Amino acid sequence: MSTTAADRGREARRRLLAAAAELIAERGWAAVSTRMLAERAGVAPGVVHYHFASVQALLSEAALAVMHDLIEQAGAGLAHARTPGEALGLMMEFLAAYDGRDPTSLLFAEAYLAAGRDEDLRRSLGGVVAEFRRALAGRLAEHQVPAPDATAAVIAAAIDGIMLHRALGPGPDAADLTAVLRRLVAPTEPRPSTKEQ
Repeated sequence: MSTTAADRGREARRRLLAAAAELIAERGWAAVSTRMLAERAGVAPGVVHYHFASVQALLSEAALAVMHDLIEQAGAGLAHARTPGEALGLMMEFLAAYDGRDPTSLLFAEAYLAAGRDEDLRRSLGGVVAEFRRALAGRLAEHQVPAPDATAAVIAAAIDGIMLHRALGPGPDAADLTAVLRRLVAPTEPRPSTKEQ
């Protein structure tokens, strides 16, 4: 079966996105050039700008696709968890594969830095984070965790911070981190009444 021009275009685009994700992690966001992308993807340099408005647009799309995929995978654990504590445990197990120096962790760090200088990327990345927080807050609300939106925001920020800190050196193990995060979603004891006599 012969491939069409549209098929070849889709394949070139797919290869460029994969190349961009690899190069962001390997070289850093600001160091990636049209020539590097074309060489890695095995296409002519003009193909980069045929499919994407700019190198920045290609890098953003590649990074956001990786982030969406990772958040969807992590979110799958939320759907099957029977308790909020179990959901956190599953997320921490999932994140154990990322040591802070792996390509995905480096891509996340580079994307966060680039978002500080690119308003479009900042909005898009903010949308990805908000999507994760909404999913987490929804699960927390189902389990009557107090202040589910604020709790989800703190947990998401803690997970980001844990991943960033892993790149700097070893820290507490996953079990200890999970135990601390579980305290955020533990049921609160009702306060005794302080009625005046």
